[in-house]
Order: sequence, then structure tokens, then C-alpha cells
Amino acid sequence: MDYQEIENLIEKMGKKLKLETEMIELIKNPKRIVEVKFPVKMDNGKTKVFSGIRVQHNDARGPFKGGIRYHQHVSTDEVKILAALMSLKCAVIDIPFGGGKGGVTVDPKKLSQGELKRLTKAFAKSIYEVIGEKKDVPAPDMNTNPQIMKWFREEYEKLTGSSAPGVITGKALNDGGIEVRDEATGLGGAAVTAEVAKSLGKKPADVTIAIQGFGNVGSNLAHHLAHMGFKIVAVADVEGGMVHEDGLDYHQTIKKIKSGGKVCETCICNIHGPSKDCNKVSASKILETKCDILIPAAAGEQITKENADKIKARIIVELANHPILPEAESILSKKGVTIVPDILANAGGVLASYFEWQENVEKKKMKYEQAQKALISKMKKALVEVERVSKQEKVSLREAAYLVALKRIAKFTKI
Repeated sequence: MDYQEIENLIEKMGKKLKLETEMIELIKNPKRIVEVKFPVKMDNGKTKVFSGIRVQHNDARGPFKGGIRYHQHVSTDEVKILAALMSLKCAVIDIPFGGGKGGVTVDPKKLSQGELKRLTKAFAKSIYEVIGEKKDVPAPDMNTNPQIMKWFREEYEKLTGSSAPGVITGKALNDGGIEVRDEATGLGGAAVTAEVAKSLGKKPADVTIAIQGFGNVGSNLAHHLAHMGFKIVAVADVEGGMVHEDGLDYHQTIKKIKSGGKVCETCICNIHGPSKDCNKVSASKILETKCDILIPAAAGEQITKENADKIKARIIVELANHPILPEAESILSKKGVTIVPDILANAGGVLASYFEWQENVEKKKMKYEQAQKALISKMKKALVEVERVSKQEKVSLREAAYLVALKRIAKFTKI
């Protein structure tokens, strides 16, 4: 995905909303890009200089919000895209955050724990003046975790001289985190899937689902869909997966995987128990599974013009970021496939971050079951609104999501 793709959709939908040209330009472009260089003392006694970035896209509706990633290929272009998508994501699910994203160009696997800690604190020191509980609230992302968030917060509080638990989300439970956080993206995806499945006119037990991706998001998604009564007929991770038309027994399957089994070697179907009738497939082939709903929940850009015509699902729910390329989306659209866009479908994670931030800053405590219920309700409500706008304006769900988001952002943007 490139930034131009986002700009084009913002411009197209902005014009449909009759927004002023200046307003569209403000929303298209990041408010601030902070690029920093900072030194870190390595274990060998030498000092190495690292590059970091924080893109603050839009804060018209509230503090900038978005993760910090550690990766050797972090780039300004990539972070700009992710920050813009976060602005849209927060607006479409109607939470008072804007969009931000950050990162450090580093391969964290090559650092010791001590080096990783010093790097995190040095990065926090280099950007602490532009973040804060009411300014910009980072979170974990690729190769970052609650421990790194804890180090970041510690350095921020040391530099500001005050307690600020809400400056970071994605914290460990005993550091002010929220219990629903780990399952949030998968739970939100399940809620959206359950809502959009109503259009099929079937009972959940008769709705067949294929899931590409079985990491944290995919496995939590499968867990909640299984509990909602849906029939999961295929799952796969990067090594491949299994397909069975009778449906997979999620609980037995996940039990085998957790005890060391591989997705591509594990098949326990709903009816027969351990089965020889399963078909082993590659991660890419699972996209072509005969099913009602296909859920890409792994890497992006999986559905292309080469395989779009082979997709048999009637609905695609984008749990991964940008899993469908534009040319493929055009083919799928002509086939009548409904696509629930990523800026809505995978927004459960940032919604849980909002609940955590509320607890830390506004002292609004939520019990686990309450947070689950609130997350499901808000995700379903967001989809219903996007579906309403889609029908009213005769546009795709992706375009409708942009219309909803842009209208909400524009309402609070001053020109």
C-alpha cells in the first residue's frame, strides 16, 4: 500500500461530502513528523546512533494514538501510512483519538536485553516533549511489548517528574493494563463477522468460515467465532493449514497446537474427531476455500489480481492490514463480494487501548466481562453505521467507512 492510495480515497470521499479543499488537504497530510537520531551505549562499550520517527497525523478528535515498532526496515513512508489509517480507524469506531505511529530502525533480535532497554529509554527521551496522556499515546506494535512500554513510561515519568500511566497503552496488567487487550483485535473481528453474517440469512452453525493467520489475532478470532456457534472449516498459518467441510473442532485443534502441534498437521473435525478427510493446503491456497466468509488475518497484500477470481467466499472480513490489492478489489466487487474494510474490522485493538486509557486517565474502571461486552457492542454499532451509509450513498463498505470517518474528523477540524 502506498500513501497515494489513502490520499486518493480521502480526496474522493471528501469531495462526496462536499468538504472544502483546504479541509481535505489538512486531513490528507500529517500534522507533524518528528525524526530523531539518538545515541545508545552498546554492551561492547561503543556508542551507536539509531534513527527514530513519530508521525502525528491528526488530533482533531483527541490525542494522537498509535503503536511504536522496532524493525530494521522502518521508514517514514510506512509510518505515515499507518498513522493516517489510525486516524480513520479511531474515527470510524467513534473514539476520541487521532492517529499516530512511530518506530525505530533496528533489528531488536540483535540486541541484548540491556541494549533494548537503553534504546527504548533513549528513544523516549528524544520524543518525550511531543507525547503525553492528552497529547500522543503510543502503544506496542511490531517487535514491541508490555515490557518495552514499561521502560518507555518509566523514562517519560522520570523526565517529566510526574506519574502518567495513560501515556502508554498495551501495558502489563499489574502496570495498569486491561485484561481484554490481548484478545481485542480478534474479539472485535468476531463481533464484526457475526454482524455482517446476518446478511447471509443463515444460522451461525450453517455459516462456513476460513481463516488465514493463526497468531494472536487469528487464534483469538477463531476462539470467539467458535463460541458464537460459527462453523470454521479452514485455518492456516504461514506454514500452511487444514480444510474440512464438516468444520474443525476449534477447542481440540487449539489444544493440539498449544502442546506443540502445527496448524498444517492438525485436523480434528467437528463430527468425526481425528480425521483423514482433511485437506492440507498452503497459506495462500486457503484463500480459495469454499466458504461463506473468508478472513485474512495475517500479512497484507494476500489477495491479488492473480487469485481474486478464485475466491469463493461471499464476504471478506479484513483482519489483516491491507490484505486486498486495489485491482483485486475491483474484481471481487464485480463478483458481488462484500468486503468489510480493515480500518473497521481490525479496530478492536485500538478500542481496547481506549478502554485502558480511560481507566488510567479518567479513572473509569471496567471489569473484564464489561470490557468484552462494550467492545463487541461498539464494533457492531460501527459496522451497522457503515452499512447504513453504504446503502444510502450506494458505495462500497470501504468507501462508506471513509465517509463516516472523514465526516467525524472534519467536524472537529478548524481551518
